[in-house]
Amino acid sequence: MKRSPSLPRISPRAAAVAAAVGALLCLPLTATPARADARATCALQEGVTLRDTIGNSFTKALYCDNLPSDVYGRPSFDAPITGWLRLSPSWFTCYTIGPKDTQGNNVWYYTQGDQVGELPRIKGWGNVPAEVVRIPSGMSHPVAGLPRCPWY
Repeated sequence: MKRSPSLPRISPRAAAVAAAVGALLCLPLTATPARADARATCALQEGVTLRDTIGNSFTKALYCDNLPSDVYGRPSFDAPITGWLRLSPSWFTCYTIGPKDTQGNNVWYYTQGDQVGELPRIKGWGNVPAEVVRIPSGMSHPVAGLPRCPWY
């Protein structure tokens, strides 16, 4: 078979890479809610110092794998979106109680988003529902040892 002179020659390796990338791009992009997962990593660290933009100071942080999420100005799905969690893992400084998420959890975690949303002076600080935080099997929400947020 004669190759058309206008088409570039593609190496077998480049073709395999292109096929793999194409297959990945065709996968559904639906996020599954966080559930207890034996592979999830989650650890409480003490002796840290984190300060939010409204004057609260925290000395513990829960570092966990997480799903991408909106960060809400208060523990409510109709609150202003103050930021977004885009990266994983993230840290969470305290928990509070709010409306139930799709997994039936009413626990919400306070954190700072990786990207700032509405209310830029808050710098992305806010709350995410528990379903965003991936905890290992054997742990439950709220994670033991993480303090309850002082204002709720």
